[in-house]
This record gives sequence, C-alpha cells and structure tokens, in this order.
Amino acid sequence: MSGTAGEAQASRADRLAERVAERELDALLVTNLVNLRYLTGFTGTNGLALVGAGDERTFVTDFRYLDQAEAQVPAAFERVRGKQDLLGDAAAPLSGRVGFDDEHLTVSAHRRLGELVPEGVELVPAGGLVEDLRAVKEPGEVERIARAAGIVDEALGALAERGLVGRTERAVAAELERDMRERGAEGPSFPIIVAGGAHGALPHASPRGEIIPAEALVIVDLGCIVEGYCSDCTRTFATGALDGQAAEVYALVLAAQERALEAVRAGAGVREVDAVAREAIADGGHGEEFGHGLGHGVGLEIHERPRLSPLGEGTLAAGNVVTVEPGVYMSGLFGVRIEDLVVVGEEGPEILSAFPKALVTVA
Repeated sequence: MSGTAGEAQASRADRLAERVAERELDALLVTNLVNLRYLTGFTGTNGLALVGAGDERTFVTDFRYLDQAEAQVPAAFERVRGKQDLLGDAAAPLSGRVGFDDEHLTVSAHRRLGELVPEGVELVPAGGLVEDLRAVKEPGEVERIARAAGIVDEALGALAERGLVGRTERAVAAELERDMRERGAEGPSFPIIVAGGAHGALPHASPRGEIIPAEALVIVDLGCIVEGYCSDCTRTFATGALDGQAAEVYALVLAAQERALEAVRAGAGVREVDAVAREAIADGGHGEEFGHGLGHGVGLEIHERPRLSPLGEGTLAAGNVVTVEPGVYMSGLFGVRIEDLVVVGEEGPEILSAFPKALVTVA
C-alpha cells in the first residue's frame, strides 16, 4: 500500500483510539466492513479490527485474505490469521470494557460474542464512533468524491446530447451506467433513477420499459463510485414545452435549492438548513409534496452522516460532504428534484456538481 494511504489510516485509528478513551472503553471491536475499510484499507469480505484506547491495533482475517491484508492493511495494525468465523479469534484476548458496533452487529452475533469473551469482559454498545469520524472527509477523500461527481457531470452532458424522447427509462439508465463505467467509474453508487412524466412523482422510482414522452419532465438521479467513494446528483430535464404548472414548480424547486445551498456552512444546524428549503417550498404552496429530507452525507456509502432533515441531529462541520436535494412530487402528474453534492466549508459550500441547473430541454 502507498505510504500516504497507510499514514491516513494509522491517523484514523489514532483518532478513534482517542474517542474510545473518551467513552471510557478499553477497546472497540470493529466488525462493519465499511468501517473496517475506512480504518484499515481492507476491501475483502471477512475481517474485523480491534482498536484499543492505547496502542493496541489488531486486524484479523482468514486464510483467503492474508495476501490482500498484507497489501492493504498498514503496518500500524498487527495482522492476525483467524478462522473463517472470526469472532472467536477476536474474543479470546479481550479484557475490560469493550465497545461493539451495535448499529451493525446482529443480535445472534452479539449473543455469540458474549458467550466467547473471557469472564469479566463487559460488552458496551458503542455504535457510531467510526461513522462520526467518517462524516468529516480528509482532502484525499474529497478528491475521490469530486472525481466521481465529475464523471456524473460528463455522463449527464452526453445524455443531453443523445436525447430522451422515444427511449425507454430502462434503456437510458443502462446507458448511463455503461457510460460512467467507460469514463472510469467502478460502478453506480446506487440504482439509477430515470422517471418520466407522472412516474417522476415517485421519489424512488425504478426505471421501466415505458417510452419517455415529449413535453414532459424527466428526473434523472445517478451517482458512481471512484476508489470506493460515491457521488450523487439529480437533474430534472424537460422534453419539450411544459405547461405553466410544471414550469412554475421547477422554478420553485430551483429557488429552494439555491436558498438551501446558501445556508450550508460549518456550524449550521442540520434541521435549520432543511427548514430553509422546506419553508420556501411551503410558501410556494407545495409543502405537502416535499416529503423527504433535504439531504444526506456521502462518502464510502451513498447515505452517511450527517442527515439534513426535520429529524436530523447536530450541526454541519467543515469537511462534511452532503447532498442538497429538495423536490416536489405531484401525484399523477410529474416530479421535480434538483440535487447537488457539496463540501461544507467555514464560509459556505463548495459545489461539486457542475451540470447546469437551469431547466435543460432535451428532445
């Protein structure tokens, strides 16, 4: 592995160790594979790590992944060969108060871990410690996310040139995925949404074999993965002249999105940022048609902390990468969603999504 990557992961483990100590834990058992990748660089499907409040750093995997671990896991971690069922190997050396990831560890796995640990070990729910670290991106993480966002911009530009009318939603989605892969993406970061006309009123519509009509709105929501990191962007296209209501709703959503972007900065409450867009849409008479949160964090997973919604908690921090994606969904008629991917800064957002947001007409 590169020295830079190894240093980043060692630093993450050190920062996690500080949080483990703050929680008065002796160690944290990390079993979630995404958290494991963040801490160690390991991309296999069977592994776990133990991070102590002091210097303890242990990584465990089975025979199948020994060479991979040698290449990916930094020397800061002692690499241990375990059995394919790794809980027993992890449990044997535990002592004191040990945190476990209650947000991801199954009930049955927790029960078995409790049976395996030595007498006197206290298992303490400690979910979220790694996710909180992941929420604030390092420059190298932002660079990967920005590259993924750039691929989406290019794919949207190519789509605008190829056109939409007369093609099926499913064919457009398949073409977008192929295009992103050809531009260097590892794959889509979530199932691509292409939804024309009344189908766009479903926020999470699945592409159908239906033909995209002329003179309609079409929601296109897509993202891709670059070196493990995700992007996310939505644009709503017109396929010809629109009636007055559709044009008005598009203008309303765009204005709400731009107002919300102005509110995105370090220290802003996530609920308050959500409320900026929500109030703008409500003032436009469509509050009941905006039923989802304003946005979410993006990183190694397409949905991470923080969460911008009426139910979100906390404030934004410099280095968060979040979506800002208000929408209005008119049942039986059409939907509009406009989404940018942004990096939170002290003075405002750095917008990673560059494809135009003014209404683009694609025949």
